[in-house]
Amino acid sequence: MSHSSVDLAARCRGLVKDFVSGATAQRVLDGVDCDIPFSAMTLLVGPSGCGKTTLVSLLAGLLDPTAGEVMVLGTDIGRLRGKSKVQFRGRNIGFVFQQYNLLPALTARENAAVPMIINGAPRRRALEKSTELLERVGLATKADALPKNLSGGQQQRVAIARALVHDPRLLLCDEPTAALDAASGRTVMDLLRAVAVGPDRAVLIVTHDSRIYDRGDRMIVMADGKVTATLEEKSMFAGHEQTGAT
Repeated sequence: MSHSSVDLAARCRGLVKDFVSGATAQRVLDGVDCDIPFSAMTLLVGPSGCGKTTLVSLLAGLLDPTAGEVMVLGTDIGRLRGKSKVQFRGRNIGFVFQQYNLLPALTARENAAVPMIINGAPRRRALEKSTELLERVGLATKADALPKNLSGGQQQRVAIARALVHDPRLLLCDEPTAALDAASGRTVMDLLRAVAVGPDRAVLIVTHDSRIYDRGDRMIVMADGKVTATLEEKSMFAGHEQTGAT
């Protein structure tokens, strides 16, 4: 299925990313073309080291491309600089990091409120919204706990609440269910769909977790820095379980 630019939350064309160390350059992405449509949960799978996290970091504006185009919500994010990039990312993009990145001195409620506060929302409103999202991810009783007193799975759910609190139009998730049991993983995926998938919203999920494949709408398969397939039919996802599990 092809998508017009109007239907796309993000579009990459000829995307190249080299990491340079001294006189040596390592090509991590090698001419990636991919589309991330609105109203869909897209899964990004492939073996470790194939470039998935680098691609997501480029879409988030955390890295700049070596060559090619990264259009996010109609903006060439690779060309934004400094404050403009920070503001664009803060308004439009949510990111669930693999390592959670919670602030150790803040409670779960405060951690989840950070994006709204950074965007200038009143602290009280931000905390109210973060409390609501913590309830939705099953952490109502842990709202005042510090990260050190939360399990890995609980920290992950705080990170998901934080990513959703400012109503981002594009949500990027790096292994959001890795620390969760199967039931919790399905609950989180259902929450992401309910909150972050809509006519002007989209979700991209990097995952090795074949248990959640049935929650996705489409799948992008990567290998060796390239997109090797884009699958639009769920019946085709299962064949890539081994690819995504390495």
